[in-house]
Amino acid sequence: MHTITILPGHDRDGNPETFEALHLRPGDTLAIVGPTGSGKSAFINDIEVFAEGDTATGRCILLDGKKPPEEFVRDPACKPIALITQTTKCLADLTVSEFLSMHLRARKITEENLIEKTIRLANEFTGEPIRPECRISSLSGGQTRSLLVADAVIISNAPIILLDEVENAGIFRDRVITCLKKSGTSVIFVTHDPLVSLMSDKRIVMANGAVKVVLEPDGSEEAVLKHVTEIDLYLSSLRERLRSGDVLSETSGAA
Repeated sequence: MHTITILPGHDRDGNPETFEALHLRPGDTLAIVGPTGSGKSAFINDIEVFAEGDTATGRCILLDGKKPPEEFVRDPACKPIALITQTTKCLADLTVSEFLSMHLRARKITEENLIEKTIRLANEFTGEPIRPECRISSLSGGQTRSLLVADAVIISNAPIILLDEVENAGIFRDRVITCLKKSGTSVIFVTHDPLVSLMSDKRIVMANGAVKVVLEPDGSEEAVLKHVTEIDLYLSSLRERLRSGDVLSETSGAA
């Protein structure tokens, strides 16, 4: 497991960011919020490429307090970071089982049952079951994102995962967050979702390409989180009923 350190850069006008070094330790979750175009995706892109002051933001990323080794930057098989974006699509005309098997071979992993374990975990994140014989190119956005998150945890064993707008994928976000925390994985979410934001250990607010505020929950938002969780569960139940063909004439249980 590794600790990521983000050193401040500047906003789009060249004004320096005012936060101190931001540390993301094993098991930590960080939500990045802000309006569209505020610099959220650029923030995680800096982390993914291990920026050295050479990107538009001027930020520097350290791994365990120092510059990461070259193989972590250049070799995808060694990189400790998995980036899953809004537009992630698998174009290979392979079955799910073949796709995961190919990844295992690429990483020279011979451990048995990892394919089944990965699919089982992915199916905890999505309401649309993924089967080993499904074609990767035929999966929905939610299935694809769920599979890639599970693949990053089980096969890549990535200690750091960057998730860009997980709520848009149609997956169970609370299950993803709980699972990743239990595994000790450090996660950064780019999100507009109150549930993801409130469940995270820290959140940063972006504006004009820069970090404007770093917030650490102090317990004052627990009641709000409880209410948002109840609303989310209600909406999830409606979603599943709609998928099963129910006509939603009942109002009981409304949040």
